[in-house]
Amino acid sequence: MSLSGIAEDARELSGELARLRHRLHRSPETGLNLPRTQEAVLAELDGLPLEISTGEALSSVVGVLRGARKGPAVLLRGDMDALPVAERSGVEFAATSGSMHACGHDLHTTMLVGAARLLADRRAELDGDVVFMFQPGEEGHDGASHMISEGVLEASGARPVAAYGLHVMASVVPHGVFTTRPGPMMAASDTVTVTVTGAGGHGSAPHRGLDPIPAACSMVGELQTMVTRRFDVFDPVVVTVGSFHAGTQHNIIPEQVRFEATVRSLSAESHARVKDAFVTVCEGIASAHGLAVDIDYRRLYPVTENDAEQARFAADTVRELHGEQSIEPARNPFTCSEDFSRVLHNVPGAFLALGACPEGADPASMPNNHSPQALFADEVLDRGAAAYAGLAHRRLAAAG
Repeated sequence: MSLSGIAEDARELSGELARLRHRLHRSPETGLNLPRTQEAVLAELDGLPLEISTGEALSSVVGVLRGARKGPAVLLRGDMDALPVAERSGVEFAATSGSMHACGHDLHTTMLVGAARLLADRRAELDGDVVFMFQPGEEGHDGASHMISEGVLEASGARPVAAYGLHVMASVVPHGVFTTRPGPMMAASDTVTVTVTGAGGHGSAPHRGLDPIPAACSMVGELQTMVTRRFDVFDPVVVTVGSFHAGTQHNIIPEQVRFEATVRSLSAESHARVKDAFVTVCEGIASAHGLAVDIDYRRLYPVTENDAEQARFAADTVRELHGEQSIEPARNPFTCSEDFSRVLHNVPGAFLALGACPEGADPASMPNNHSPQALFADEVLDRGAAAYAGLAHRRLAAAG
């Protein structure tokens, strides 16, 4: 059966997919433990010819669909967790719990359920197996690593020959348009907490204390200079200090300052170097001021790097499913990060973005992912489900 048949069947599922997405959106859960979401996914997969397993350290779901003929496996991943964001989107099915699917993972989960249905109906056509990876904890909890540790890459009995994931975008990418690129697709991400310790005192006599605030402020500024002088402008590094805490009152020199930063990089080489550069700046300034500094530098996710051949294959598949205008090359990587990078480090594959702002809206002016006002259109659900299913179907056919 042609891939056009997959797209047509996905459109027929649109109403059911929207209802599932609304149910998930109303009941968001954060982190690695998503019992209600897991229960909803299991209910949706019930009755399909899948071998189902659930996680031990997290509430993941893995489904394996065995094709009619023996062959390799392809993995499809959809993340399920929400964010601790109080929703202000204004949609009828908005969450009221203080958490929100502000990054669109409710759409990913729904699309992957849709793909499972589409591929189960085509089981007789499959030259191999499909692994459906329903993952908690993408938002800073490294759920992909937990699932890899628990064996998701061996769920079918053999490591997949390809892995595919996608992510909806509330802005930047036009409605219904997919985008991908060979090489880096999303940045590596590190988190850093810096604690600068001096000696407290009276604000009128700073020479009698050791004021950590000016030194910490210098660190924040010099980190920006560091990324422009230590790293190639064509292999950029981004350092953003998003939290800075010091003091209790205007005339008291505090003993400590604490600030937190996120560090993004777009190559393995820069990712390997940036920690030492960050630490050198902070330690040097602290030493110059006679202060102590503690730097808790944690590597979060590596670069999400697409296999060049698989990125081209994914773009061709989307084009065949949805037409020439449905795919645009990503000129640059996105500087957000993804733990799907863990999968792509082990399996060749590709990660795609899908524009999900409301139809007719200007993507450049819409609230971005993670905003309490982020809006994601139901109308892209069938396109994403078809893309997942088409990628697996076509890749297994190519392997066969």
